Amino acid sequence: MLLILTGLSLAIWLFLLLVWGNFWRCDQRLDEATEPQRLERYPAIGIVIPARDEANVIEQSLGSLLEQSYPGPLEIVLVDDQSSDGTGAIAQRLGETVTQQAEPDAPSRKLAVLSGEPLAEGWTGKLWALKQGIALLQKQPLQQADVTATPKYILLTDADIAHGPRSLERLVAKAETDQLDLTSLMVQLRCESDWERRLIPAFIFFFQKLYPFPWVNQPRNPMAAAAGGCILIRSARLTAIGGIDCVRDALIDDCSLGAAVKRDGGKLWLGLSQETISLRPYPNLETIWNMVARTAYTQLYYSPLLLVGTIFGMGLVYLMAPVALVVGLILDNWLVAGLAGLTWLLMAIAYAPTLKLYGQPVWKGLGLPAIAMLYSLMTLDSARRHLQGKGGQWKGRSYAKG
Repeated sequence: MLLILTGLSLAIWLFLLLVWGNFWRCDQRLDEATEPQRLERYPAIGIVIPARDEANVIEQSLGSLLEQSYPGPLEIVLVDDQSSDGTGAIAQRLGETVTQQAEPDAPSRKLAVLSGEPLAEGWTGKLWALKQGIALLQKQPLQQADVTATPKYILLTDADIAHGPRSLERLVAKAETDQLDLTSLMVQLRCESDWERRLIPAFIFFFQKLYPFPWVNQPRNPMAAAAGGCILIRSARLTAIGGIDCVRDALIDDCSLGAAVKRDGGKLWLGLSQETISLRPYPNLETIWNMVARTAYTQLYYSPLLLVGTIFGMGLVYLMAPVALVVGLILDNWLVAGLAGLTWLLMAIAYAPTLKLYGQPVWKGLGLPAIAMLYSLMTLDSARRHLQGKGGQWKGRSYAKG
């Protein structure tokens, strides 16, 4: 039985490396090295930022958008979602400062700070804020000189994301060149504290394994996903799928939006960025644990059977190799030990590009089994919280379904 399970684990890793969409290569990128061709004319862009109690990061994140090198006009709508820390006031002051300091011939930059309405029944907080911001953009067309234009694209981004100076220029050029309907970046998560360095690269690795980016980016492949921190969507396609209402009750709203666009015949592109970064700190294990536990059970559609299958699968895929290696050595079963060692090595090889992406030494790939078990425990805790009615909690709200 030990030999069979070890062989099965090895077969799984061979399948993941050779067949499962090359997810592990981290080669879907949008940065200076993969920059699209510059456009002759850059269309008007609307930006919607939902913000709830983000006073500590809003100046940096909003400033990065107001100071974009984007050659076309931008209109930013920040939806202050019932903040209690003065987020809206900080945003308003920053917008006024940037407007006063703008050069006369600079591309148009407009900022509207919208006080969000109370959360409507049947909506999650972020999506309700996005709906209000999108509605404001559609009612107030952008102005540039004597040309009136509704935004061709809308950027949906989080209040804790700092965008590289040319991030929007690259996103739009990518979308226009490849005729994309939804262009999304998995932003670089913060990786500074000890626990961030241990666990954050694995979070990105697991996401890529769940949604192989090369398959997402193939129009004929049904795989669909997006990364909610940075989504550029074509306005016409958003209207065609029924607006943001089509994912109104989705807690994993980014991937649901990507799936809705692809079902409608739209083209997706999902990639990695090292220039657009998350400002959200995860200084200790508790903060990372809460981040994962908040939505892990949602990814399993609140299914106990999927939960059991996931925990068993994580054990077989990640834990089997080190356990079998130790047992094989103790029992002098060199076949089992050899297969287990090869499996562990393949696991580390698969993880290496993600570690490099986050500036971590590749030898840390040998610790992936222990990290995977920690994430499994977080998933179990996510299910426990759901059963206790505490699932999906975020800044004083709970979005878990009954």
